[in-house]
This record gives sequence, structure tokens and C-alpha cells, in this order.
Amino acid sequence: MSREWDLNPRPADYESAALPLSYLGINVVIFGINKKHRQKYNYSQKVYLEALMLSKKCKYAIHALVYLAERYQQGPVHIQEIADAQRIPKKFLEAILLELRNAKVLHSKKGKGGGYYLYKKPEDVNLIEIIRLMDGAIAMLPCVSLNYYEPCEECKDEKTCGIRDSFLGVRDETLRILSESTLAKIVKREKLLTKK
Repeated sequence: MSREWDLNPRPADYESAALPLSYLGINVVIFGINKKHRQKYNYSQKVYLEALMLSKKCKYAIHALVYLAERYQQGPVHIQEIADAQRIPKKFLEAILLELRNAKVLHSKKGKGGGYYLYKKPEDVNLIEIIRLMDGAIAMLPCVSLNYYEPCEECKDEKTCGIRDSFLGVRDETLRILSESTLAKIVKREKLLTKK
């Protein structure tokens, strides 16, 4: 599974695809990166990096779940409807929904009138759960990851590393925002943005 701190390109099926994080109220600020480093990787002060981009698999999962959250308690939704409405390849969507069902985020009903529906309430599903399920770690560096920790090979001393300390702040703020971004809040935010 690809880790989000790996700057190497992902396979085609997991190609990075930008979900506008500003839509979720996320504004990432990168600290402690010198000008030369920013130019090398096209970094800037207020932009999420390639390392922060979600895989297509994760992006599609979020879109499908938001679509189902909008139809919460309205009965099962057929996979073809979700695929057409969200412009997700059906074969890819089938695998994603199956994974979400196995993780008990979704439930399904077979036969006529069957389809997928949320197993949990929209307010009980947040983006951390979805991203970790689809893409793995949230942190930008392995040395600050809560669930996928690995020491950085080039680091001399974690305790005195200013870069690690900066990215700990980025990690904590990212986790805070993603944990507060539930499906219910995203649906509500979409409605507010539509009215503007």
C-alpha cells in the first residue's frame, strides 16, 4: 500500500487525484522547508503537496459515501446509480464498495430493489476513517505517523529534529480537521455552498 509521504508516482489505479481540500475547510501550511526544497518539489506556503493528494480510490470512496449520506434512510442505492451520478467507473466502484462493506461502513441488500446504504449514521463516519481504510497513513512523514510509524533514515535525533517537530503540528491539525469532517457535515457544507 502506498504511503502518503512517498513522493514516487503511484500505479495508475491509485493515481493521485486532487480533492479540493479547501472544500472541507482545510488550509495546509508547510513549515521549516527552505526555498531550494520548495522549488525542487514545487512546494509553496499554502498548498497541499502531492504527498497530501488522495488516491483515486480514496477520492471515489468519499464521493460515493457522500452520495449515500445524502440518501440516508431512503433505502438501498443501486451501484449503477452511484457510478453514473458520481462519474466513477463501475468496476472500480464495485471493489471500493465491497471494501467499505467489509469494514462495516456500508451494508448491502441483494435482489430487486437492492444496493448499498450506510451501515453507520453520517455523523459517525469521518474522513480519517475513510482515508486510513483506503490509503493508509495520514501523516506526511513516517516518523510522525501514529499508526504507521517508521524512523527516518536520514534523521540523526528525532527529539531535536526541527523538521519532525514542524510536521507533528501539521499532522495534529490535519487529524483534527479530518476527524471533525463527518459525512453529515460534508453534506451540510455542500448545501451551504450550493446556495452561494
